[in-house]
Amino acid sequence: MHIMSKSRRSFTAEFKLQVVREVEADATVACVARLHQLHPNLISHWCTQYRANPQTAFRQSARGQQQEAQRVAELEQMVGKLTMENQFLKKVLERLERHAKERNTPH
Repeated sequence: MHIMSKSRRSFTAEFKLQVVREVEADATVACVARLHQLHPNLISHWCTQYRANPQTAFRQSARGQQQEAQRVAELEQMVGKLTMENQFLKKVLERLERHAKERNTPH
């Protein structure tokens, strides 16, 4: 029997800060947890981190920043490739439409 492991979700610093601010704005941890489908202990941990040092609470590690930069580079490369493919396909479509129009026009 093969057991699938659950992958861990990761959250942006902005999202964590939003969640913490919701709790600080007098929402209960339980309510915010239900709203965002998070475990209440995770939210409590984020609140503790934020209260201890608001400036550095949710900064990414150097490794995390490197992984994010690598992912951005991969996505930029993919966007470039897809843009080129899209332009090529548009030209092919134009030629096919022109050819079809010429075939349907009586001489």
